[in-house]
Amino acid sequence: MQGRVLPQGWRDLLRQVSLFVSAFLVYDLVRGLVEGGKATAAFQHARELISIERALHLFVEPSVQAWASGSHVVMVIASWLYVNAQGPITIGALLYLYVRHNGRFYFVRNMFMVAMAIALIGYVVFPTAPPRFMPEWGFIDTVADFTPVNLSHTSASMSTLFNPYAAVPSMHVAFALMIGWTLARLARSPAARVLWVVYPFLMTFVIVATANHFILDALLGALTAGISAYGASWLARARPAAWRFSSVPSAGRISSVPSAGRFSSMPSATVPAARMRASG
Repeated sequence: MQGRVLPQGWRDLLRQVSLFVSAFLVYDLVRGLVEGGKATAAFQHARELISIERALHLFVEPSVQAWASGSHVVMVIASWLYVNAQGPITIGALLYLYVRHNGRFYFVRNMFMVAMAIALIGYVVFPTAPPRFMPEWGFIDTVADFTPVNLSHTSASMSTLFNPYAAVPSMHVAFALMIGWTLARLARSPAARVLWVVYPFLMTFVIVATANHFILDALLGALTAGISAYGASWLARARPAAWRFSSVPSAGRISSVPSAGRFSSMPSATVPAARMRASG
């Protein structure tokens, strides 16, 4: 029964949960600690992004938010999605991958680890104020206006674990791409496939409409996801049986097969490789 519910057993599940919790705690702590003394540079970098976007004719964020502001429903939904969607959807997707597509989970896990490391470098090297801090360009803080959450840099609720200048790259987009790409490949129904293909574009609209990121932030978030996929592929060379994006049977599933004769038609290298899965 355990092999059916948990492909690698409780020990591996606890190991993966501990790894993600530790990584996210370090990620949030470091992201928060690099905030101090960065305000001047963050606003200067934001102005530089605006200049670059204007030169490239990409500075459409004020128009997007102005259009979205024409509908109260759209702004409420976008603001709530920005605050609430990333965590539950990402966690739910990772749990689904672990239980239902365990052979793919470890590749995706490594993608997330690489992506968070890249993001921390970006936050340290290029702190950037989000558009919502720049009302002179017509931006409004929709999250503060339409939800109980106040993400203002002058808010008393700011803590060590929050950095208001962690805008480059956009991890909302990076996470959405890593999850969307994976689940679109695994989806069996066309509707589900379309849903996961659209998901990163929806999150891009959300971060722009709520004035939390610039278009370039989103593009750099997409680049982060791409580099992370390459990094996970590179790591998979070290442990191809455990970390590649494949459907190698897990040890738990193999042990649940009642008859050893079932393996008689399998290539000789398949069983040892599958057993190595337990050490992922």
